[in-house]
Amino acid sequence: MIFQKMLSREWRITTIIVILGVALCVRLGIWQLDRLEQRKSFNSHVEAMWAATPVILPEEANKFQLDKMEYRAISATGEYDIDFQVALRNQYWKNQYGYHLITPLVIGEGVAVLVDRGWIPAEGNDDPIDWQKYQTDQDTVSVEGIIRLGQEEPDVGGRPDPTLVPGQNRLDFWNNVNLIRLANQIPYDLVGIYIQLDSVDGSDEPPIPVQPTLELTEGPHLGYAGQWFTFASILFFGYPFYIRKRETS
Repeated sequence: MIFQKMLSREWRITTIIVILGVALCVRLGIWQLDRLEQRKSFNSHVEAMWAATPVILPEEANKFQLDKMEYRAISATGEYDIDFQVALRNQYWKNQYGYHLITPLVIGEGVAVLVDRGWIPAEGNDDPIDWQKYQTDQDTVSVEGIIRLGQEEPDVGGRPDPTLVPGQNRLDFWNNVNLIRLANQIPYDLVGIYIQLDSVDGSDEPPIPVQPTLELTEGPHLGYAGQWFTFASILFFGYPFYIRKRETS
């Protein structure tokens, strides 16, 4: 009886809207459960990388699939080539705007890995020539940090890197560490990751290494999923009750 009433001319459009609403709420609940599983997988990956021994470059450059090991500790020895370093825009340190200095570290014949050496202030660093003051005194340096992956596309709401204009052969300021595009203006075979240097306690001399802050929690996804499934249940079971009440009043 109630099913027939739901399909009647009087209630048909409302029934379709309710069914679509139930389907949407269920889909959003499933999406939140998918997000939860992604978060759990990410947390497990990071914890495994933190527990692993450091990768050593150049000795182990071809031993691992480094692009599967983001956040794993890594060390490298080589020579910085400051002629091809670039700056990453929109970086902050203690609420001060600046850049991150990305410099090729030559670790072998024709082979280099990019190193995020850390934050430098925007003031006084608007020209790549200004960055030469951050050149190290040592010819050979050893660095320690974590493996990071490049980013071809910006985050949601972020800005992509501009394309080169005719006659321009390089970009000095970047919005993303796009390893594929950077490889086109750096005369080395780049390792398919970059190194983000470990933070140094009490360091306030640019470039200042900055590590990402990772919160290994499951987030609110399970609670959000429960809310969407609750809304679906209210619509699914409450709608027939509402019709019955209207018809008997």
